Amino acid sequence: MARSTARKRALNTLYEADEKGQDILSLLAERIAHPGAQTPLPDYAITIVRAVAKYLVTLDRALADHSKGWNIKRMAVVDRNILRIAAWEILGNDEVPDKVAIDEALGQAKTLSDDESLSFIHGVLSALCADKDQYDLEAEAAERARIAAEKAAAEKEAAEQAAAEQAKADQEKAEQAETAQANAERTSVGSEPVDVPGPVPVAATDNVPGIDTDTDTDTDTTVPPLASA
Repeated sequence: MARSTARKRALNTLYEADEKGQDILSLLAERIAHPGAQTPLPDYAITIVRAVAKYLVTLDRALADHSKGWNIKRMAVVDRNILRIAAWEILGNDEVPDKVAIDEALGQAKTLSDDESLSFIHGVLSALCADKDQYDLEAEAAERARIAAEKAAAEKEAAEQAAAEQAKADQEKAEQAETAQANAERTSVGSEPVDVPGPVPVAATDNVPGIDTDTDTDTDTTVPPLASA
């Protein structure tokens, strides 16, 4: 009974995250920190939600493989999350027998879904049990983690290179600005007016010894006639 209750609480969390389009783990963290009027989430509910979040890609692929052409996104929100919980218990939790996982899923569907969904869920999970060896949750999760790490490293390297190039460009721009400022200052200094000495004034000759300044004295400038031969 305790695990049945935990499954219901896990379904509530997964349904809410799916309906809101919110990250599963971020919503789980909120529910753990602030359970509100409800009792704290049972440990098994937390385990289910974390497992579904971790293996979501593989779980959805496994369900799509056995849903007879039904795309996961076309399923009702409650149905696909009932299926995700059961799929994880079938593929990733050896403590839960496959039959128990199916029965628990059908019990939730009887309360929350219609008869058509009930039949659909039973068919998908039964088919999945028959092919469960085709799926390795841990290996696929590790591969996705490796790819994600490589992508993150490549993005970090690209960001660091872009930052270095930008810093270099900024430095060159600053140096060019300094050079332009220095040239402008030199040009400004060279264009300042320069005091050039003017012509030396002629000194007055009045009363200078040896110079006749009497302009009133007539001077005979007549050239005498040449003597005849």
